[in-house]
Amino acid sequence: MELSNLRPAAGSTHSDFRRGRGHASGNGKTAGFGHKGQKARSGRPRAGFEGGQMPLYRRLPKRGFKNYNSKDIVAVSLRYLDEKFEDGAVIDVQTMLEKGIIDHAGDGIKILSGDKGDHKLELSKKFTIKANAFSAAAKEKIENAGGVAEVIE
Repeated sequence: MELSNLRPAAGSTHSDFRRGRGHASGNGKTAGFGHKGQKARSGRPRAGFEGGQMPLYRRLPKRGFKNYNSKDIVAVSLRYLDEKFEDGAVIDVQTMLEKGIIDHAGDGIKILSGDKGDHKLELSKKFTIKANAFSAAAKEKIENAGGVAEVIE
């Protein structure tokens, strides 16, 4: 360790500094507010005020909508489960994450039937699947193959 390598501990220094504490401080006299005018006085206008001109946040169009009541439900097709797992496997959220079938669990997992247009999927293996929800067709296919569709909360 040398003197040229010394640094203050993380979080110990502050970027803000004391304003209006004399010329020697580098920010004395007007304390960064310039000379005269509305913005130099006490009771100056709020941040974003543009002197009566229509402010930027009102000039820009309103865009988008975020529904805070919506849930992030991840859909999983039986087609992927049939390809990736062996017969008799117990499939839950953790095993789906490990196999790379889903990349996040969101607010829940729903298992779908895996039918695509005219191509109907027939399960060739029996699984015990634990998920938050199942489509009616998916539940029927799992049970017809001898598996169990278990709903978790």
